[in-house]
Amino acid sequence: MTSSEVATVTAPQNQGPAYAFYGDDFTGATDTLAHLARAGLRAMLFLEPPDAARLSMMGQLDAVGVAGAARSMPPHLQREELTRIGAAFATLGVSVMHYKVCSTFDSAPHVGSIGEAVRTLREVCANPLVAIIGGQPNLRRYCVFSELFAAAGADDRPESIYRIDRHPTMSRHPVTPMTEADLRVHLQRQGLQNVQSIDWRCYARGGAALHAEVQQRLDTKPDAILFDVLDDTHLAAIGHEMMRRAAAQAPLLAVGASSVAQAYIAGLAANRAESSGDVVDVPEASSPRSLARARSPVFVLAGSLSPLTEVQIAAAHSYLRIEIDPQQMTGDAAGHYLTSRAAAIAGPLRDGRNVLAYTARRKEADGGALPQLADACADLLQRVLDSVKLTRIGIAGGDTSSIAVRSLDAWGLSYLAPLSAGVTVCRLHADRGDLDGLEIMLKGGQMGDADLFEQLLNGDGSA
Repeated sequence: MTSSEVATVTAPQNQGPAYAFYGDDFTGATDTLAHLARAGLRAMLFLEPPDAARLSMMGQLDAVGVAGAARSMPPHLQREELTRIGAAFATLGVSVMHYKVCSTFDSAPHVGSIGEAVRTLREVCANPLVAIIGGQPNLRRYCVFSELFAAAGADDRPESIYRIDRHPTMSRHPVTPMTEADLRVHLQRQGLQNVQSIDWRCYARGGAALHAEVQQRLDTKPDAILFDVLDDTHLAAIGHEMMRRAAAQAPLLAVGASSVAQAYIAGLAANRAESSGDVVDVPEASSPRSLARARSPVFVLAGSLSPLTEVQIAAAHSYLRIEIDPQQMTGDAAGHYLTSRAAAIAGPLRDGRNVLAYTARRKEADGGALPQLADACADLLQRVLDSVKLTRIGIAGGDTSSIAVRSLDAWGLSYLAPLSAGVTVCRLHADRGDLDGLEIMLKGGQMGDADLFEQLLNGDGSA
């Protein structure tokens, strides 16, 4: 299954969703939502676990997600958050529970610990297999012999693929720098002492061989099994094995980027083909949804300090660019400063101009010394939306997106259209009439084409 192809699959027929996912930040959660929706599954992303009334209002769903912020939490808050989420998912009776992490696996023992997430969710997942999927080829993330590699920027050249501990951005992440490429060691430092691995050569030997290899690892009672991923055929093999074991003893906990959803989709297609005796076929998407040109001014808030986001800001020629100072946003006079900046943003928007507000790229801001910056960005967004009615916005930055959307009076997101690899435009669902229906793009620092913000404005030109 290539990045330009999706499976149109039939979900298992049960009383509730079979697949549940928790995004440790909002940007990744919307990417997972997009993969599920594009495959024809009825999927919805909530900001909190939905109650029975909300689920009844949505009708039959095949997949349910909750967009969270565990990536920025210390372990004790993660445990509190994920205990609540795990219990809600277990009540739904799902067969696969997906803890969605960034495709670069950036995390640490003290913040966004993947180990803490596994230990917590394991308590409601009886399946012996905890599957960690180590790559996502369509985002140019690869795992080989347990070592993680990732592309830098939008460059497709081989020399732009770096081992994660040598990646020009992720090795220097201000909060969770990736200093170890071997994901087994990386996770061991987060408390998963026994992470077994399946290397990429196993997949070519067929499903029976993979099943036997997995069982051999499970016999050692590991904390998890890490699966290499180099191309989409590997995801199909992993998905088939996941579904086989989920059917035998559910629920199964899977950890990884949206490649977990890709594997699940391929596994559903394989199971359907097995039951019908057909050859597995993953057809190309026949009519992907398109994004029309924005019908009113667009506001983009860029809280990310990544080099790629900086390139995207420079390429945003259709926007009035307004710099915002992280120090003043979080200083003693922050309220006054945010009021003035919100007015400076809202005025041009009312006059019909597109506006891009971005945090200043200064040395003192680059070290992550301002943990309250994401909260300040959320405050700024609220002030702007309270001042001017908008139909489309974009937010850049994983933590910025998570905290900003959580601060809105909304309850869910549904898939609207793709924008770029790893970047999706969603529809906001809210009880407030001025927010309901808002089109919103959330993107991580490493995601999107150089002209992403222009794409958000222009769509694909179809309307």
